[in-house]
Amino acid sequence: MNELQRRNYQGSDGTIAWAPQTERLGFVALMAREFTEAWTACKTFEWIALGYLGLSSVLVAMFPENLAHPMKLIATQAGVAALILILCRVEASTAQQSPWLYESFSYRFWHFWRHWYPHLFFLFCFEEMGRLVHLVNPGWEDAKLMAFDRWLTGVNPSLWLERFAHPALTEFMEFSYFTYFVYLLILGGVLYYQRDFKDYWAVMTYSAAGYAFGYLIAMLFPVQSPWFTLAGQWHGELTGGPFTALINMIEKYGRVHGAAFPSQHVAGAMAALWGAWRHRRGLFWIFLPFVACMCVSTVYVRNHYVADVLGGMVTGTLAYFVGRWVMSARGSVQSATENK
Repeated sequence: MNELQRRNYQGSDGTIAWAPQTERLGFVALMAREFTEAWTACKTFEWIALGYLGLSSVLVAMFPENLAHPMKLIATQAGVAALILILCRVEASTAQQSPWLYESFSYRFWHFWRHWYPHLFFLFCFEEMGRLVHLVNPGWEDAKLMAFDRWLTGVNPSLWLERFAHPALTEFMEFSYFTYFVYLLILGGVLYYQRDFKDYWAVMTYSAAGYAFGYLIAMLFPVQSPWFTLAGQWHGELTGGPFTALINMIEKYGRVHGAAFPSQHVAGAMAALWGAWRHRRGLFWIFLPFVACMCVSTVYVRNHYVADVLGGMVTGTLAYFVGRWVMSARGSVQSATENK
């Protein structure tokens, strides 16, 4: 160190004063290393999930005038992204410390949450859409979908189906509608139990792509659903049994006003159905009739237009092929890295 450098770094008491700066640089380097490790631990699911959070945050920053608390939304999304990265990093670190898989409780705990948090992420994104639905477009586009349904079928399907309403049929339709919640859980549960983690993350990637596409479309093309736009035009409420009561309770506390197009029920079910076709063909044939009934039920129970259902089918199918492409891209990146 020359004299000029010594004078610059000496404190008032004559001691060397560059230690705090060195510590700051060390902290930055540590955080950069931890971020790199966390990103390396991410799978294709995180590529899509973090990409969706980043893109939606950019849209929030671009169109803050349509939102009540844009900065709070961005901060929330940044927090969720940070939690995802931390979870990936901790699970990877725990795996490195465990010489045998499933030997320690700590590893089993983090391994479980690392694989099952996507379901909570999907729920977060769905509930968040209640605040993001008018992000770009402050109006509602239901009239366009009702016109499409009338052009396609000659009637307003939700109103027309009321003539067939019966407690027994309503209960069956509500049960069919409820099955949406179990397709991904069953398929994921089978793959996780069999420790087929590669196929497990492939299925989660298909689903993540489907939801990301659907939510981004909903931000650009907000739709309420017949439940809101046709309120007061039906002759009575749909009555049934326990599944009807269960769905009514779920809708009461978890219904989102908007984001009806494309139907995320249908998109999510289609992504899981395609996943079953590719990875567990037997489950595909079990799921298929239930998914078909579920598609009809979304219109019968007055939550979607026919256009929503068709949009969900296209979105879920597109997500499957995009998910496969992303998985292939990740495999190519890993191969290139290993060959260096």
